[in-house]
Parts: sequence; C-alpha cells; structure tokens
Amino acid sequence: MKNRAASALAITLALGASMTFPTAGSAGSTAVTDPVQTSSAASAFGSYDPYGDFSTDKTASIEELFLPWEDVDLASLPLADAYALQRNRSLLITIEPWTWSKDWRITPNELRDGILSGKYDANMQAICNLVGAMKSPVTIRWAQEMEDKNGRFTWANWAPKDWIAAYKREVDICRKAAPAAKYMWSPKGEAGLEKYYPGDDYVDVIGLSVFGLQKKDNDETGRDRTFAETLKPGYDRVAGFNKPIEVAELGYVGKQEYVSQWAADSRKSYSEFPALTSVVYFNQKEVWPWLGGYGLPDWRVTQHILP
Repeated sequence: MKNRAASALAITLALGASMTFPTAGSAGSTAVTDPVQTSSAASAFGSYDPYGDFSTDKTASIEELFLPWEDVDLASLPLADAYALQRNRSLLITIEPWTWSKDWRITPNELRDGILSGKYDANMQAICNLVGAMKSPVTIRWAQEMEDKNGRFTWANWAPKDWIAAYKREVDICRKAAPAAKYMWSPKGEAGLEKYYPGDDYVDVIGLSVFGLQKKDNDETGRDRTFAETLKPGYDRVAGFNKPIEVAELGYVGKQEYVSQWAADSRKSYSEFPALTSVVYFNQKEVWPWLGGYGLPDWRVTQHILP
C-alpha cells in the first residue's frame, strides 16, 4: 500500500478528530446497534464526525469512518475499534478505492482494469486484515454511489458488469480476512441503480445518500422538501431487494426551521419505510460542487443553519 501523503494523523482526522467518533443516537439507548439489524422502533442514528461535535453524545450507536485504500496509514484503525468498544458502538467503514491526493489519481479505466486484474488486492487485504481483528461489529461499505453520473467518483458510472465484478472481488477478499463483517451495497439512490445490484449473497444491508438543501428545494418546487419526501425515491428503488436499508450519508442545510424539521423527521419511525434501520449524519463540508450552482454545501452541524 502506497504512502505518498498520509500519516497516522491524517487517518485519525479521516476517522474522527482526536479519535472522537460521535453520533446522534437512538431514542435513549446505549446498546450496540448493528446497522444491518431491522427494528420496528425509530431508526438508530450515527455520524461521520471528524470534528468531534457529537463526542459527548451518550446515545450514539454507529460510527462511520471514511478511508481511501491508497496513501493511507492504517495504524489508527485499531484505535477506532477500541473507541467503539468503549462506547458500545458499531462501525460503518466506507472504503474508497482511490487516493485522496488528487495529483495521484488514475483514470476510471485504469482503476477498473487494475481492480479486475488483481493489482489492488493487497490494498483491500491490508484493510480487511485489521477489520478481521476488530471486536466491534463492523459493516464494510465499498465504492459507494456507483450509479452517479456527475463525475465525482472514479469508480462510478462504469459498465454495471464491471462494477459488480469489482465489488464481488473486494467482498470475497474481505470475507476471508474478516468473516464476521457485514457488507453494504450503497447506491446514491438514483434511477438505474438496480443494474449495479451484485446479488443477495453479496449484500447484507443497503445504504442510500439523502441530502436536503433548502435553497435547491425552493428553486425546484417552490417549497421545502421533507426528509421522507427526499428519501422515498431511492428507498422505493431498493425496497424490492428485501434487505435492511440504512441512510449511510445524511445532511441538511437551511434556515433554523428547516434544519430542525429535518433533524426531528430523520429520527422518526415510518410505516412507509419498514426496512429503514438507521440514519448516519455526514458531519463534513461537501468537497464536490453541486450541479446548478449550489457550490459546496456545508453539512457540519456547526455551520448548517443559515441566517
């Protein structure tokens, strides 16, 4: 595994500042909530929280970590496990098959060919060897939002058969090293996602991305959209696979009333979403410009309330 730019500090920040992996939690419970467990109660809550804004939240049940599989020092992953164990939390690990250094990124075709030829097997193996030694419940989310067409991810918008072959290869590698881990298939929620479904044997839980941007809502519809309204299209597209469903990335930006409503609504149980098990807040600023001139929305809870 290359190490051009990363350090233990870099991976610590990627996982959560000062190893704080906070989340908003579920209805006062501190028990471990594996993100692939279905429940009739309100969804469990978690977050990706590199700034530690939820570090004192006693009801947190899920910690999401993001890490690339190149240019990364993995020495802090065992610390993440210890942190989660101390707080009775499960881990959702999003593995992105690239480097976070834009200067060193390769083309989509190079990445595809490299994965399918086995060039990157060792990268996945190194991560999963550590996951296999973890004591916390772990769910692996590899190469998310694969049906997205906006050019953000090197692994997105491939021919479905190629992405499926790559996903299966990585899950097969990880299962040998981490047999207790669960595996999340995580489309963005857009039309055509079903073409990328790798099969029931390779999916324990389905992840979706749900973001609310008040200005965009009003520009497009003349009103605010709700959490349920925004979730529904993607949920309906994946519900037929009969797997537990998690919002693996949640964010909302707007005026106080809008943010408060989304915060409340995302913690409810919904009869129309019976497979929804958990919602994980993405407590970070956007790094890819939104289409339509909306710039880089700042989902951080310290910034997402607009004047």
